Amino acid sequence: MRGADVSDLFPSLSNAEDAPNFPKGPVWEILNPSSNFSLKSQLDEMVENKKVNFERYKKDGSAFLIHYSAKVGKGVVIEGPTYIGPNVVIRPGAYIRPYSWICDGSVVGHCSEVKHSILLPNSKAPHFNYVGDSILGSGVNIGAGCKLSNLRNDGRNILIRDGETGELLEDSGLRKFGAILGEGVQLGCNVVTNPGTIMGKESGAWPNVTVSGLIKSGQTVKE
Repeated sequence: MRGADVSDLFPSLSNAEDAPNFPKGPVWEILNPSSNFSLKSQLDEMVENKKVNFERYKKDGSAFLIHYSAKVGKGVVIEGPTYIGPNVVIRPGAYIRPYSWICDGSVVGHCSEVKHSILLPNSKAPHFNYVGDSILGSGVNIGAGCKLSNLRNDGRNILIRDGETGELLEDSGLRKFGAILGEGVQLGCNVVTNPGTIMGKESGAWPNVTVSGLIKSGQTVKE
């Protein structure tokens, strides 16, 4: 889909040494647990095999990896399989749920929750955030209280729509799919993204707005 390709959203991805491999096709396919190159399958393999410079922990039968340079605050809850990369900061009270892949230099803040999501290098969910079934590109910052919602109230598949016209563009085939935020996206405080939101690189949203659909690169959602 034009404007929603991996190369459009994450142009510096090739420089990220600890990022997952994105499958060919729609960028959200990595969030499909049934895909051969899914986030789930890649994390299952990584936590079993990657050992250099990482401490491997096991809790309740699931393993997770924490790089030696990462900083994990007090009161953090981590459930595996999960990957926490170099120079990552997990602040006190955060909740890291299974199948979270948190890359070099990223931040998960106080009372923020991450579930089945990818934080690419130097992305930040720093204050009271919910990141579910989502991807944050490099340099993304989401303001305090932002929620990336990932499930329709009626439980049906998440549909991708044009952010301006509401025109149906594609059925994602996923029941759980939050937001995909391209590199450099900035969200103001208390922004809510509806399921299936895709924001092009360097786009953004003012505080307290709700964002839906495919947002073009460089566009700012104001209401």
